[in-house]
Amino acid sequence: MILDSRTSLLLVAVSLLTFSHPAHAQDAAGQNWSPIHDEHEGHDEAEESEESEESEESEEVIIVQGTRLGRRVQDEPLRVEVIAGEEIEEKAIMRPGNIAMLVNETGGVRVQVTSPALGAANIRIQGLEGRYTQLLADNLPLYGGGAGSLGLLQIPPTDLAQVEVIKGSVSALYGASALGGVINLFSKRPGNEFEAEVLANATTRNGQDLTAYAASPVSGNAGLSLTAGAHRQSGQDLDGDGWYDMAGYDRLTARPRIQWNGDEGSSVYLTLGAMTENRVGGTLPHRTVPDGTPFVQTQDTERFDAGLVAETPLAEIGTLNLRASAMRQNHLHRFGNVVEDDRHTNLFGEASVAGSSGATSWVGGVAFQSDGFASETFPAFDYSYEAPAIFAQVEQEASLDLTLAASARVDFHSEFGTQFSPRLSALYRPGNWTIRGSFSRGFFAPTPFVDAIEASGLSRLEPLGDLEAETARTASIDIGYADGPWEANLTLFRANIDNATRLDEIAGDRVQLVNVDGTTRVRGSELLLRFRQDGFTITGSYVFVDATEPDATGFARRKVSLTPKHTAGLVGMWEEHGKGRIGIEAYYTGVQTLEDNPYRTRSRPYLHLGILGEITIGKVSLFANAENLLDVRQTKYDPLLRRQRAPSGEWTVDAWAPLEGFILNGGIRLRFGGH
Repeated sequence: MILDSRTSLLLVAVSLLTFSHPAHAQDAAGQNWSPIHDEHEGHDEAEESEESEESEESEEVIIVQGTRLGRRVQDEPLRVEVIAGEEIEEKAIMRPGNIAMLVNETGGVRVQVTSPALGAANIRIQGLEGRYTQLLADNLPLYGGGAGSLGLLQIPPTDLAQVEVIKGSVSALYGASALGGVINLFSKRPGNEFEAEVLANATTRNGQDLTAYAASPVSGNAGLSLTAGAHRQSGQDLDGDGWYDMAGYDRLTARPRIQWNGDEGSSVYLTLGAMTENRVGGTLPHRTVPDGTPFVQTQDTERFDAGLVAETPLAEIGTLNLRASAMRQNHLHRFGNVVEDDRHTNLFGEASVAGSSGATSWVGGVAFQSDGFASETFPAFDYSYEAPAIFAQVEQEASLDLTLAASARVDFHSEFGTQFSPRLSALYRPGNWTIRGSFSRGFFAPTPFVDAIEASGLSRLEPLGDLEAETARTASIDIGYADGPWEANLTLFRANIDNATRLDEIAGDRVQLVNVDGTTRVRGSELLLRFRQDGFTITGSYVFVDATEPDATGFARRKVSLTPKHTAGLVGMWEEHGKGRIGIEAYYTGVQTLEDNPYRTRSRPYLHLGILGEITIGKVSLFANAENLLDVRQTKYDPLLRRQRAPSGEWTVDAWAPLEGFILNGGIRLRFGGH
């Protein structure tokens, strides 16, 4: 009856919202599609003003910023899924401290815990490894070359205006780090008047978040904004085995920005970022792992970054675009008795010219990216990758219904030589149908930081040998239909990865990173159905993934671990702008193959239930959110700790289910200024 009492308390809180009447639809499934013209029932057509029609149309126009040509999302041959506006606000009150919830509820995207000791996670897209996903902010690699380790959990969603998700290889646009896809975070820009927001949140697992965002014009053409956050979580040992199931941390973030817009189309955007975090996991004080010794695992992080995005018109040619960024991240790790002190760096620059002539749009440019790692403890793993590149992109509107696109990039990689990355896409829109097709090739520059090494450190890894670049060929067909309040979409996708890297055990407690002989194959489909009307949105989704790889012998195939073949979701949301929202969600995760787990070879399927409520009175909002109402927790079935340490150094098994169990969070959001 514990579940009933928890649910009842929350239902009492959110039921206060029911006095309001719904006004408009909101996407609640973790992704937005091409906007739809909603029919407004109960209004006399003669009374509808031109102003209301213009307002409705402006709300529906979503411009894709991550593909360089600035098209509307429904006109883009490359499928881009956009999370925008109030959906971001919804996810921000569910998990104010990071963007994991924001991206995890997008179909085909899965946030996978890579280090149960510290809670680190990465983003897997359509069954591909998380190291292949590129995480960008305003089209810049401000968080480094990928989305691995703890970066995903150190980004609050406070200041986000739009999130764009591109699935499949996008090396043709972004180079080596985008073999599996891109998550692009776009920040809010200062408007014509002052606005600010403060959000305070607390959880039943003794976590607290305080975030703030403020933006103001400083002249006729310029504006300033500042985002800051303080986040805290106390370590939690939920099953009493002396090991933290939830790592403790204290984190501070700050990001000032300036935006300048010229009178003739020029603009400059500058951003600076700073973050510091101390994270503690492993054994509790005076407790031990099964061999009788304590094993404290910690990570102290400092990150500093800077970015620039600028553009200016070129007479009779097009627009000159400049992008540049720099990032430095210092880590101090502790894995039991081993302390690792290291530094990650990333430098990026790009110059391009974009233009159009009739039905043809084009972009061409040059880019440079440098990724470096330096360890004071294990200097044998130091690397510095430098990759100058040239790229081009052309889109042709062949007819009113057909658009063709081609892009290509050549990277001159300092370690892995010349790499050619093409991509072909097509968009066909007959009537209410939308059909997209895409084929691409990309590459990834291997580093020591596969999931197990991120979790256990470098102490047991042999120095890297002569590795080859990992390459992939990806393809997808996307079929969508929209009619009134109904939307449907079916995506078929496939990927072949050659030279994928994995850890192999060698003599004793040592491992080495090798290229796999053979091809890793991923086949799958996504299905999504949505109904939106009068403030109500109901979304159902299903994802099928069949991922296999060569086994250790090279003559047989095995399932890729931690990749559920079946996942599904059902989300219901009601919202009235300025009044509040109520949402209920259910997500099913099917059986996963497990690797090197002494307790089982296949995981149990599980169901995740959640409920969200928010009341808005003027500029004050009160919210409550309950996650994992069924209190699903992996340690209810098996221990998290292994009986003995793995050859790679890990003391825990892989996380195949939630580790934190039921969590209730709630708080207040205050807005100032603005409309």
